[in-house]
Amino acid sequence: MERLKVAIIGCGNVSSVHFAATAQNLAAELIAACDTKPERAKAMGEKYGIPYFTDYNEVLELGPDVIHICTPHYNHSEIAIAAAQKGIHVLTEKPMSITLYEADNMIRAARENNVKLGVIFQNRYNRASLAVKEAVESGQLGRIKGARMFVTWHRPDEYYSQSDWKGTWEGEGGGVLIDQAIHTMDLMQWIVGEIDSLEASMANRTHHIIDVEDVAEAVIRFKNGAIGSLYACNYYTYDADVLLEVHGELGTARIEKDHAVIRIAGQPERKVFPEDDYEVIGKDYWGVSHKIQIDEFYRDVLENRPVDIDGVEGRKALEFVRAIYYSATTGEPVQFPFQEPMGFTPPSLTR
Repeated sequence: MERLKVAIIGCGNVSSVHFAATAQNLAAELIAACDTKPERAKAMGEKYGIPYFTDYNEVLELGPDVIHICTPHYNHSEIAIAAAQKGIHVLTEKPMSITLYEADNMIRAARENNVKLGVIFQNRYNRASLAVKEAVESGQLGRIKGARMFVTWHRPDEYYSQSDWKGTWEGEGGGVLIDQAIHTMDLMQWIVGEIDSLEASMANRTHHIIDVEDVAEAVIRFKNGAIGSLYACNYYTYDADVLLEVHGELGTARIEKDHAVIRIAGQPERKVFPEDDYEVIGKDYWGVSHKIQIDEFYRDVLENRPVDIDGVEGRKALEFVRAIYYSATTGEPVQFPFQEPMGFTPPSLTR
């Protein structure tokens, strides 16, 4: 059986699920770990019995078939493009980049070098997400009238003060939207449909040591006529369960954390839960589907088939985020497709 040579670049928190999923996959062989912080690279290298590095260019010279990018947001595009130019397939954590310009360069590099580019939005593979999407696409809910999403989590000042890149427009690319809420935003646009326009506001209300937003809200108008409501903050007192609800003429379909509740007129309420024997690796709010998406990506590479969540799909959530930042900065509605002005960066929100 052919085995893919896999290297993982970035050994921070989220890399734990990437290392575990790759180590468990019989079609993959871990060949390297990399992080600019030597102690992190060494820890993962020794745990999995593989060489470790602090320079990703040295990893690319090893000739892996696939790299995973689990680094800070600001250098996703740089690493992805360098890998693509060497004929290496790329699976990157969200967000794929911090600007649409960089995202487009990543997509172009993958296409021109005939490599696959995947973006991690693992919650699309959750049973709850699939059930709600099927309820919408099958017409069970009738005409979709609206959708709402709430992400209210807790990130103390220490979350930012202990990092050299979080809480900045240049390093993280934003705050609660691009880091915490982006997964639910991706599900909203994936399930409800294409966005037509939005209008938004944002602020920094409690985290005065950072430049970016810790709260944002938006009204979203979809091309199918539905209206969406978005609210996200990371100054709540704990990581409350995420809520995404779709409202149709015939009922509602709701995702609450990891399960779905579907209510359709004249039918018994239906609930969809994760598999009983699923394994949680890392933080529970990451869900359980990283491994599913990683396994799928490896099959895509081995069988040379299209990637479900490729660069084009991964860009949609980033476009959603960046459009909110632009609308909140200018005070104007944004039409889709959103053409982000070159060099646009929101101003510091520090009070």
